[in-house]
Amino acid sequence: MSNCRIAPSILSGNFAAMGETVANVEKWGADLVHCDVMDGVFVPNITFGMPMIKAIRPHTTLPLDVHLMIVEPEKYVERFCDSGADIVTFHPEASKDPRAALLAIKAKGKKCGLVVNPDKGFDLVEPYMDLVDMIVLMGVFPGFGGQSYIESVSDNIVLFARKIAESGRAIALELDGGVTETNAARFRSLGVTVLVAGSATFKAADPEQAIKVMRG
Repeated sequence: MSNCRIAPSILSGNFAAMGETVANVEKWGADLVHCDVMDGVFVPNITFGMPMIKAIRPHTTLPLDVHLMIVEPEKYVERFCDSGADIVTFHPEASKDPRAALLAIKAKGKKCGLVVNPDKGFDLVEPYMDLVDMIVLMGVFPGFGGQSYIESVSDNIVLFARKIAESGRAIALELDGGVTETNAARFRSLGVTVLVAGSATFKAADPEQAIKVMRG
């Protein structure tokens, strides 16, 4: 078995029964629950916020991996931690003070991370390699689920995996967007250690088997 972890995104789940959705994610054998928070400003879509995180927290023992696609995340990271998030990641270009936001998450005893869009590079996260527990590479432009993977992101995966190894720190490398049962093995081979899989999990005929295949 590989060391890769699978984090189904509840963006592809049943919003009318989200407690059941996250319980199923755990039952199917996933490792994390990925929560996509969008504000309609940083990305062209609106999903949910702190109340959803708080509502689903009692329905799973899995870590809640909360991805903030919002402007000025430093205003909200502590409240997401208090709502039950275990990992909080955000886009550094959306923040006025990424280091302060990362330190605020750490101060709550949670794991922190930064997210890099397909058209961005390592320079965005390099100043914060001493702090981050996770780096998220977007395989698509954020805003909507079910998109196809952007092939040029593979170069970023290789680069970031090397930079993480050179740092000597145990930083998770997560890929978010475009992950399928078919391409998961390639991403693992490039150095990805966490795969976000929304559509690939929730639309699978056998979600439990899909997770096993993607994990490797």
